[in-house]
Amino acid sequence: MAAIKIAIVGMGKIAHDQHLPSIAGNPAFELAATVSSRGEAVNDLPHFRTLGELLEAGVDIDAVALCTPPQVRYDLARQAITAGKHVFLEKPPGATLAEVALLDAQAEAAGVTLFASWHSRYAAGVEPARQWLTGRKINSASIVWREDVRVWHPGQDWIWEPGGLGVFDPGINALSIATHILPPFFLQEGRLSLPANRAAPIAADLHFRAGDGTPVHMDLDWRQTGPQSWDITVETDGGTLKLEKGGAVLTTPEGTQTAEDREYPGLYARFAELVQAGERDVDTAPLRLVADAFLRGHRLAVEEFHD
Repeated sequence: MAAIKIAIVGMGKIAHDQHLPSIAGNPAFELAATVSSRGEAVNDLPHFRTLGELLEAGVDIDAVALCTPPQVRYDLARQAITAGKHVFLEKPPGATLAEVALLDAQAEAAGVTLFASWHSRYAAGVEPARQWLTGRKINSASIVWREDVRVWHPGQDWIWEPGGLGVFDPGINALSIATHILPPFFLQEGRLSLPANRAAPIAADLHFRAGDGTPVHMDLDWRQTGPQSWDITVETDGGTLKLEKGGAVLTTPEGTQTAEDREYPGLYARFAELVQAGERDVDTAPLRLVADAFLRGHRLAVEEFHD
C-alpha cells in the first residue's frame, strides 16, 4: 500500500521527541506537513499556523496527528474528520469523555479512523505482564507514580488549567497500563491535593477496587525530586509482579526482563493497522477513571506552586 501521508498538528516537545522520529522510522507513513502556531517547519515541508489553513491549501494528506493540549483538541479533530482525514489523538484523547464519544461517532459516520493513543501500553513489559497475570488470582495492586513536574513540564501553564489534568497527565499513563493488565476496577475514595494558586491537583491518593473487591491503590505526586518513580506492583497467588520505569522493566518470580523504548513506534504501527483495516480504536477507560477522581475525590488545599 502507498504510504499514509500525515501532518503533525502542534509542534511541541512530544512531537519532536516522539512523533517525528516514529513517523520517520515507519515506512507506512510519510510526513507531509506540519501545523504550528509559531510557524515552525520541518525540513522543506509545507507548514501552516492553523489546521484550517492546511486543509484549505489542498496539501495532499490522509491523516493528522494531534499533539496539542487536550482543551483545544475537539475542534481540531472535528475539522479533520469532516475533511475525511484519519486522526491520531495524543493522550489524553480529549478534555472530556463526552467530546471523545462525539468524535468517535463522527469518525464512524465519516468512515475514517480515530485512534485514542495510550503510549504507556506499548512499553516493553506491559503486554508480557498482561499475559503473565491471565488466569492468576490477583490479591492487590499498588501504583506509585511520582515525578518532578519542573523537570517534565517546565512552563506548561495549560497543564494546570481545567482540562489539563494536573498530576493526572502522567498519572493517566499509569491508569492506561492498569486498565490493560488488571480486571476492571472503580474508585471508592480519593484525595486530591490542589495548590492554592492552581486549578488542577499536584498530588492524589486514590483507592479503587475491582468488582470482586480486590483493592487497587494509587499514589500520585508531582513534587518528587531525585530518582523518579513509575511503578506498578501486583500481588497474586503466583507471586509478585512488578512493572518499573513506566512499564519498561518487568519482574516476576521467573526473573526480570527489559527492552528498548518502542512506545511511540508501537503506536504508529497500530495506527497504520487501523487505517489499513478501516477501523477505530477509542478506549476511554483511563480517562473515565480520572474523571471519576475529579467527580468523587475530596479536594485538599496545599501550598502554592510556582514553576
